[in-house]
Amino acid sequence: MTVQHSPQHTASRYSAQTALLGEYADSLLGVFGSPSLVLTHGKGAVVTDADGRDYLDLLAGIAVNALGHAHPRWVEIVSRQLATLGHVSNFFTSPQQIALAGKLLSLAGAPAGSHVFFANSGAEANEAAFKLARRHGHEHPGPDGGPRGTVLALESAFHGRTMGALALTAKEAYRAPFEPLPGGVRHIPATVAALEEHLDGTVAALIVEPVQGEAGVRELPEGYLRAARELTRRHGALLVVDEVQTGMGRTGRWFASSAELTGDDLPDAITLAKGLGGGFPIGAMLTVGAEVSALLGAGQHGTTFGGNPPATAAGLATVTVIEEDGLLEHARAVGAVLGEGLRAVPGVGEVRQRGLLIGADLEIPAGATAPFGPAVVEAARDAGFIVNATGPGTLRLAPPLILTEEQAHTFLDALPEILRAATTAVTAPAAAPETPPKEA
Repeated sequence: MTVQHSPQHTASRYSAQTALLGEYADSLLGVFGSPSLVLTHGKGAVVTDADGRDYLDLLAGIAVNALGHAHPRWVEIVSRQLATLGHVSNFFTSPQQIALAGKLLSLAGAPAGSHVFFANSGAEANEAAFKLARRHGHEHPGPDGGPRGTVLALESAFHGRTMGALALTAKEAYRAPFEPLPGGVRHIPATVAALEEHLDGTVAALIVEPVQGEAGVRELPEGYLRAARELTRRHGALLVVDEVQTGMGRTGRWFASSAELTGDDLPDAITLAKGLGGGFPIGAMLTVGAEVSALLGAGQHGTTFGGNPPATAAGLATVTVIEEDGLLEHARAVGAVLGEGLRAVPGVGEVRQRGLLIGADLEIPAGATAPFGPAVVEAARDAGFIVNATGPGTLRLAPPLILTEEQAHTFLDALPEILRAATTAVTAPAAAPETPPKEA
C-alpha cells in the first residue's frame, strides 16, 4: 500500500514530526538513538504518523502486535478489564491471571505440576530463567560437591539487556560497556558437537532460542533441540527455551520448539513475551513438571506489576483471537507467500522463513559507502513500509499475524524499487561542500 503524496502533503510532511522529534531529543534518554517517526494511531496492519502518512507495518513492534493495531475484540476485552479492575499487586490474584496460566500450560502440553511465573517483558522472563538455573545448580551439586556454576548459551544469542539477560546475550557490543556481568555463562557454537564438548556435570542449564531473531532469523540446525534435550537430561542440566520472539504463533505454531520437542521431551522451562500480550507489556516463564517448578519458592523471586489483571486479560484476548481466527494457519500461509516472493526479487539472497518471522539477506551493491540494510529500511519507509535491518545486509520481517496476502504482495511489488533507491543512496558520490562566498 504505497502512499502517493500530493505536493501539499510533501511540503508539510515533516512539520508536526520535526517538532515532536525535537521534543523527544530534549526529554528522553537517547538509548534508542533518534526515532524515525512519531506514530499516532494504527488499524490492522497499518500505522499512521504525526503528519497523517500511512505505513504498512511489517515489523509489528518487533514481533509484538500479533493482532495488529486496535484489534476490536482485543480493545474491547482490555478496555473492559481496565474499567473493572486494574492493578492489585501479587498479594492477590485474579481470574484472568489464573485462566491465562492454565491456558499457556495447556497450549504447551505441560504435565501436572507445571507452573507459570508472569513478568513484564522478555528480559524479565529470562532473568527468572537465569535464577531458576542458579537454583538448580545449588539443588543438584556438580562432581566436586559444590553448586553447578555454568550456564551455557549460544554464540549470536540475544536474551535481553538487563544485567542477567545481558550475561546470556552473546553480542560483544552490547556486553562490553557493562562488564563485569554476572559470571558463569559460557557461549558456545550452535552445533551438536559443541554441546557434546561442553555439556557435563558442571553445567546447570542450557538456554537457546529456536530461531535467533536478532542474529538475522537463523534457525538452529535440524535435530539440535532433540540432541539438547537428550544431552541435558544425561548430564542433569536444565534445558531452557527462549520463545520470547518465536512464541505465540509467530512461526505458525504456539511454540517454535514444538516442531522438535513434544510430550515427554518438553523443555524444562519456556520463556515468553512479545506477542503474548498483543501490545500490552507481559512476559512469562513456564516451568515444566513439579520438580523444576519447586526450584523457586516463596520470596525467592517476584515482581510488582507482573501478571496484573489488564496484562493477563490482554494475553487471554490475544490467545483467543489467534485460536478463533485460525491465525496459526494464516501465519504459515502468508509467511510462505512472503518467503517465496522475496526469493524471486533480484538483489535478495538467502531467505529464512518460519511462519511470519522472516530474514532476508541482501546483495550489497558494489562500491557501497554506507551500510545497505539501514538504507533499505529508510527507502522502504519512504515508500510506505516499516521493516527492520538486523545487520548491514539482512532484513527482518515480523508483521502482524493478521497481515493479508494482498498486503504482502504490495510490499513484494514495491521491493525492487526500494532496493534501487537504497542502492543509489549508498553508492552516490557525496555532494561537495558548499564554498562560502568571498568577502568583498
